[in-house]
Amino acid sequence: MVQLFLLVLQSHRAFVVTMQAVLLMGAFFIATHAHAAPPVGEAAPDFALRALSGENQRLSEHSGEVVLINFWASWSGPSRQEIPALEDLHAKYQRAGLVLFGINLDDDVDRAREMVKTLRVSYPVLTDARKDVARGYQVSAMPLTVLVDREGVVRFVSESYKPGDEARYAQELRKLLNE
Repeated sequence: MVQLFLLVLQSHRAFVVTMQAVLLMGAFFIATHAHAAPPVGEAAPDFALRALSGENQRLSEHSGEVVLINFWASWSGPSRQEIPALEDLHAKYQRAGLVLFGINLDDDVDRAREMVKTLRVSYPVLTDARKDVARGYQVSAMPLTVLVDREGVVRFVSESYKPGDEARYAQELRKLLNE
């Protein structure tokens, strides 16, 4: 009986060690293969999406302009907090050459329309129902804000949102608009 108990205990220890190794390998794989936001310094993936207002927008048509792209969803509390701050930035820097696109990732476009109406969004809100553009930008947190320079290069990325982040956006915007 004691021998059987020792055999079971050894088997259990081997199982635990094996599971620890599997978990460590999984963590290593995730750390080395996880996709974060698009890398700063790389070309921003081009896209063409339809705006809620009906017209199509293509990023490459805004070459020579500074573009702020904000991926958001109505179910995201931080997205709801960030949109009024983006609206303020848009109002302040639009004349200086800022183009702002909100890219909504909701499955139900009516939710996006309602939020845009409620928050009185004036900049173009595009829909990415199939999430193709979101995959291209490696969206893994909501909201995701990306600044693209006049040459189409990603210069700044911010995942999620905390009140006050808009000050960093403004600082980065001023740099890009003055280049």
